[in-house]
Amino acid sequence: MDDRLHAAPIGALTVSSEGVISDSNETAQELLGGDPSGSPVAESDLRSVEDSLLAALEEPTDEVTFEEYYPELERWLSVTVTPVDGNVTVYLRDVSRRYRARQTVETLRSERRRTAAIDETRSEVVAELVSSPSREEIERTLARELGERDLWSFVWIGERTDGTAGLDVRAVAGETGDTFPAVRETIERPATTPEERAVEQQQIQVVRSIADEDGIPEAVRLAAFSDGVQSMLSVPLTYGAAVHGVVGVYADRVDAFSERERTSFETLGTVAGFAVTAGRNRDLLLSDTVTEVTFEPGADALLVAVAREVDATMALTGTVPHESDALLCYVTPTDGDPDDIAAAASNNPDVGHARVLGDSGTVEIELHRATPLIEVSSLGGTIRRATYEPDDSQIVVEFPPDSDTRRIVTSLTREYDLDVRSKRERERGATTAREFRDGLAERLTERQKTALRTAYFADYFETPRGSTAEEVADLLDITGSTLLYHLRAGQRKLLSAFFDGVGDRGE
Repeated sequence: MDDRLHAAPIGALTVSSEGVISDSNETAQELLGGDPSGSPVAESDLRSVEDSLLAALEEPTDEVTFEEYYPELERWLSVTVTPVDGNVTVYLRDVSRRYRARQTVETLRSERRRTAAIDETRSEVVAELVSSPSREEIERTLARELGERDLWSFVWIGERTDGTAGLDVRAVAGETGDTFPAVRETIERPATTPEERAVEQQQIQVVRSIADEDGIPEAVRLAAFSDGVQSMLSVPLTYGAAVHGVVGVYADRVDAFSERERTSFETLGTVAGFAVTAGRNRDLLLSDTVTEVTFEPGADALLVAVAREVDATMALTGTVPHESDALLCYVTPTDGDPDDIAAAASNNPDVGHARVLGDSGTVEIELHRATPLIEVSSLGGTIRRATYEPDDSQIVVEFPPDSDTRRIVTSLTREYDLDVRSKRERERGATTAREFRDGLAERLTERQKTALRTAYFADYFETPRGSTAEEVADLLDITGSTLLYHLRAGQRKLLSAFFDGVGDRGE
């Protein structure tokens, strides 16, 4: 190799007719990580999947150029093989930056296509919701929109089973191969799969490489390897504290789900969870009959224990679940001291805080313990009333008539210390909008109605406000503080009628 090649800015190798590297310049040595002189090409790091270099050296009659990826070097190289006087000169140029830029563009385009598909699926779910779908229709929409595209290998939808940690298969779409049958068999046995973890933890679970994930059963890993399925994502279908099921998405690429895609899937899971919740609530609201189940909580239930400790009778007036898995419970004593109830609850390690709310007598209790009060909602029920007494407590729940009540009751009684006291089908009298307004009007005082009506038509509740509090007060010839008092009292009754139907609280 002459001095000109030794000083060349591209790599250069001299290869003998026997395929042995006899000389190299400094650039080639930098690319190869050392001086390869004396090594056969077949034993060097210049081996690609196609082995085009070895093929070109076998019959070096014409100059040939190709670009390939060399795994040992972790580089893309442009290689030119030129026969010279019985030897061969091999020119090497690192083109990795160009290939990586191209791959980045292709990756971003693919990610955009997948994200668009997720967004389209979300739109389809919302459209289905508007057309009053059943849960089955929502699940079929998810499976169809995600599984019948060429972006992922297959998709399946699961639902929590009755009282066990397993899942029931609700829908599946795509090229399932041997992988999905292995998944189905696994979820029917006691095992912790990413789908089951997603339901339990209410969080997306990502598996970048199925083959390397010890948390996936071996049977699933082997089947996925055979099918070329390499990564997966499990998305819980949640809304508030309710967990309705899970979507398992399987892909033929390692680390197939970018951060952006995970966020889109998470949003899709929430939208689908909301759609299922809304459908159940609609079924319950529109049904002429409901299934009413009365449960008796066990003696160790927290609110039962509090009632027994202070010898009080309490009525549950509302619950508010938090994303931190805490539940705010609001109870009003019909017999007992609110301060004693708050003090007794505060001494329980599962209570974050307990306090009496002003002069109303209502006690707010932040509960950090698994409770059927949350689970009932996730299973499609609505708590109509709950009372806690030292020796006689009950929770009355309504379910839509088409619910699988037997399965739901089995699930609740297995997971929680509950006994079924009664179960009955009953007709529910329909309340018209006129009847609702008339009933609400009876609860509002004349001053409250006048204040609310004037503020409403004066655009006081708009953003930005069309009138200030002072302007509305001047219209009524009262002070601003008096107006705000009447507005708060009236709004309280409106909210009470909307959220729980609780009667007049004396405002």
